[in-house]
Amino acid sequence: MLEEGDNDFVDYRRLPIFKKGEETFEVVHQISELIPEDEDHLQSIKEIMLSDASLLTTKVAGAEASTLYDLKMEAASIIRKAAKDLMVQKHSLIMFGFEDVEYFEMVRELIEEYRLLFIDWVASFDKWNYIIDRWGLFNPPGVGPHDKDPDDDTLFNGEI
Repeated sequence: MLEEGDNDFVDYRRLPIFKKGEETFEVVHQISELIPEDEDHLQSIKEIMLSDASLLTTKVAGAEASTLYDLKMEAASIIRKAAKDLMVQKHSLIMFGFEDVEYFEMVRELIEEYRLLFIDWVASFDKWNYIIDRWGLFNPPGVGPHDKDPDDDTLFNGEI
């Protein structure tokens, strides 16, 4: 187990992308509290918005718990989808008559700030620390799902 003093330990809670995700969740939560409880459609949208906003932090934490490129990229793709889905919820809020929809512009601004942090965060992933993704989605550049795994040539039987 890594200790806080170890060089490899990164406290995900200190990452700018994590902090921006927390800020985004808090704003989404505050806006969602304005949704009337007797509006079933808007309550469903509220649940979706809160779920998407929570993924902006939980998936960063999960990705930071791994060192493998493919696992980090998988988390990044879920984050991207959640952020994009959250961006378009304004249309759903308008469609179902949410009266305070103008506040949602703050969410869109926060997501744009998050997106810029996301680009740098993904660029920091170690492309050489991977397991071949046989599904072909999350391999580093130049690695394909049908490539031979270099670890297959390693002779290891558990003995030193």
